[in-house]
Amino acid sequence: MTVQTTQVQVGIVGGGPAGLMTALLLKRQGISAVVVETRSQETIRTTHRAGILEDATVEMLTQADIGSRVHSHGHEHEGTVLSFDGERRRIDFQQLVGRSVWLYPQNEVFHDLATAWQAEGGEIHWEVSEVSVEGLQTSSPQISFTDSEGAAQQIQAELIVGADGSRSMCRKLIPEEIRTDHFTAYPYAWFGILVEAPPTHPELIYANSEDGFALISQRSETVQRMYFQCDPDTDPADWSDEAIFERIQSVLGGEDSIQLQRGPIIEKTVLPFRSYVCEPLNWARLVLAGDAGHTVPPTGAKGLNLAFCDVRALIPQITAFFADASRDSAALDEYSRTALDRVWRAQSFSYWATTLLHRQPEENPFSQRRRRGEFEALTGTEAGRTYFADAYTGWKA
Repeated sequence: MTVQTTQVQVGIVGGGPAGLMTALLLKRQGISAVVVETRSQETIRTTHRAGILEDATVEMLTQADIGSRVHSHGHEHEGTVLSFDGERRRIDFQQLVGRSVWLYPQNEVFHDLATAWQAEGGEIHWEVSEVSVEGLQTSSPQISFTDSEGAAQQIQAELIVGADGSRSMCRKLIPEEIRTDHFTAYPYAWFGILVEAPPTHPELIYANSEDGFALISQRSETVQRMYFQCDPDTDPADWSDEAIFERIQSVLGGEDSIQLQRGPIIEKTVLPFRSYVCEPLNWARLVLAGDAGHTVPPTGAKGLNLAFCDVRALIPQITAFFADASRDSAALDEYSRTALDRVWRAQSFSYWATTLLHRQPEENPFSQRRRRGEFEALTGTEAGRTYFADAYTGWKA
């Protein structure tokens, strides 16, 4: 079988936001890259994912001048609401730290990046199969795959970026004696729905009560995203639309509380929770970025934002790697150290916010009251509110 070969400086496995942003920024540094992705462009574009962008992520999209519609189609949120047993407290991001977050779904970020990459003549292979990476301990590693037309292809590169998501194939190429997999699972999940309805509230509401957790989020002026805490083994088919709305409303509070805007439910999903970190994020001629290297529960809205933090740390180190004729690994090692510092801060915040806002299995009255005390300490003091605002909008340092 004839194999079509492409020579490039960087081969990127994964065409989601982390992979595409890496490819774009490398190209603008004069470093050539090719991207391969197992999914179709339409599949990624229509998959609903997290939609809160930190201040620095929006700045990164804007500075990259990729034609992002975040300012024209996104919604700036200058704060968010935390609720405990129906008592609501607003955290004013702008007043506390001078930053905002933006509601702009991940699939729209992907669309902007894919459009920009293709407009700039970037090469990407969608719907590939039989992907393998070899030669990582040599100076010319390769990505082999079968393209969407059934043809055998090989990308010969000097460096491979694994941005292939939480089920990463690339991550497993780091030898077990070198790789440490830090992992924890949570005893609850989110039951998520998409609802054809106007917004219930102009900002997100994170709520807790004796019935557990609920989140009132948004997707657009006509479609809203809502969640409530459930068992990981929950079957969405077991819940009627009315039962779903009643559960979420019960967490928000009764008649005197905010009343949900209801409408047809067009999607039901159950999202298990897990936290994962791979250490290190590099080995030989491989570096990991985004969910390939770490995942967080969605409570702290860190997943996509951490991926962009990785890219910010990665680009200067790849540039330094190619500027060094010896192709020494020191720059790639530095990327791993820098990125992991941020990852562990985000893991800490996400874990803390998750355990604060969710009812634990077999929780006793003491535990619920203790968490209420933590909620009061967080929302009732400027120091507590500032900590939350600083972490949620994205640390500058």
